[in-house]
Amino acid sequence: MLSGVFIWGGLLLSSTEAEVQIKSYTSENVVRLAHGSGGRASAEFIRDQIAPHFPDLGEFEDAALIKSSAAGLTFTTDSFVIDPLFFPGGDIGELSVYGTVNDLASQGSRAGWLSLALVIEEGLEMKTLLAVVKSAARATKRVGVKLVTGDTKVVEKGAIDKLIMNTAGVGEVLPKGRLDSRRLAPGDEIVVSGDVGAHGMAVLSHRHDLGFDMVKSDCGPVNRVGESLINELESGVKWLRDPTRGGLATVLNELAAARGAVIEIKETEVPVKKSVKSASEILGLDPLYLACEGRLVIVVEKNLGSVAVECLKRLPESVDSAVIGSVLSVDGNQPQVQLETKYKSRRLLRYLAADEQPRIC
Repeated sequence: MLSGVFIWGGLLLSSTEAEVQIKSYTSENVVRLAHGSGGRASAEFIRDQIAPHFPDLGEFEDAALIKSSAAGLTFTTDSFVIDPLFFPGGDIGELSVYGTVNDLASQGSRAGWLSLALVIEEGLEMKTLLAVVKSAARATKRVGVKLVTGDTKVVEKGAIDKLIMNTAGVGEVLPKGRLDSRRLAPGDEIVVSGDVGAHGMAVLSHRHDLGFDMVKSDCGPVNRVGESLINELESGVKWLRDPTRGGLATVLNELAAARGAVIEIKETEVPVKKSVKSASEILGLDPLYLACEGRLVIVVEKNLGSVAVECLKRLPESVDSAVIGSVLSVDGNQPQVQLETKYKSRRLLRYLAADEQPRIC
């Protein structure tokens, strides 16, 4: 019990008055500024509403102590501001976990530990927040990662749109991996771990109520995909990347620009679901530029593409993997990505200045 008097929200309160005030905050159906104030209401909010979903949280110190025997560690952070918070095939909670785990997997590492920071708009319904938190917790269990530290801030209504989530992650480098874009060479083959463009189209359709309800996001983890491939092919895997904002075309342009490479992919080999393709045609969008949230773009050594696909098809999350193209040249002055169309003509997949669809992750 509280004793004496103290200041709460600028008011001098007795212990009894304070208890009543705190209980009124912690039993609210919406998030209030007090939940992020750093006081007892904030502490009880974290203790009672957030922490129970993440059993690996430490003792609420300023930092988590992580013990690792890894030869190398990777570290990443990402912020998620998706609109809407819930979309066909996923939500911001699991997206925040998978997004960071996937970034670590793209660097040839196994995610071990995450942090989670919540920036919440005052007035957000508590049931909405808790649905997101529970979804994030389920995602951590699915990928076997420990959420060990976090933070919560509540800002005035109108300062942000509902919710911002930030996750940072630390991973252990896989011993058999040797990922480096500088190893790129002519003849290397380009592989994707599944169909592309579904996440971007699902979010766009749901946000604007376009009626493409058959399109579901591919939101999911790629850690098993990357690890199994590295364990199978070892140094034969040269480069990985998850094609989020800007999609497949942007990721390949980034690689081409980094290595002065010319890359060719074949339109007929790129897996795109019929529902995504149809919706894209109606809206005048190119699915190759639409975001994915559960796919990897992979570069393997020449003649290893079919071996990589055979390995990937053993996993349910990559049964639609395919070899889609190859590296034609490197170290040139005109990096580019060429698309061989279904009519055997060629066009450039240009490096766009900005993503055509904001707030998709």
